[in-house]
Amino acid sequence: MRVAAVGADVAGLGADVILYRTVGFYAIRPLLRAAYRADVTGREHIPRVGPCIVVANHESMVDPFVLGLATRRVIRYMAKAELWRSGLLSLVMEGFGTFPVERGRGDSSAVSRARTLLEQGEVVGVFPQGTCTPLRHRPFHRTAARLALETGAPLVPVALVGTERILRPHQFKVGMPKVRVVVAEPIQVEPQKPTTVSAKTLTARLEREIAELRRPYGEPAHAWID
Repeated sequence: MRVAAVGADVAGLGADVILYRTVGFYAIRPLLRAAYRADVTGREHIPRVGPCIVVANHESMVDPFVLGLATRRVIRYMAKAELWRSGLLSLVMEGFGTFPVERGRGDSSAVSRARTLLEQGEVVGVFPQGTCTPLRHRPFHRTAARLALETGAPLVPVALVGTERILRPHQFKVGMPKVRVVVAEPIQVEPQKPTTVSAKTLTARLEREIAELRRPYGEPAHAWID
């Protein structure tokens, strides 16, 4: 199945992303740029129209907001289903265009939702490590690769640098570092039935490319949990 390149520009999106289009664009983005001197490199690699999957390392709870600096398009994220247990918080999550996923259960409904968004020409953001908790071993999960193989949507590797110093996971310390968003050229994927081997191979490539993007800046400054 090949995805239709039908552009999901900001102006054409519905009420479910109203906070993203207002608070996100006109308050959070300017604040991040000013407070953290955010430097974005390679933003031209994210397609201006049509579906794509933006894939980044995950170092802090603020990563979805920082990753959003890479494009004027709305990025739709999966987020842990626990955030939907509060009625008010669930409305906020919906307003920022996120959708719930039951972590560790192979949530087929969340994957199906992501696939539908790609078929509609939108941008889906994935943090394949699945957590920002600073564990020494955080292997990439295969969700992004499987979505790309199923739909033919290109994968865009992104390295986030310095975000762990904004809001340190596990310790919850707040800082004012300079942050960087480094975007690589898209990985073009031919649509096909995903196999374990093809998904593993593509996931390994993503992990290598993101590691290479952030190599000049060193390892994240985490208080690692062994």
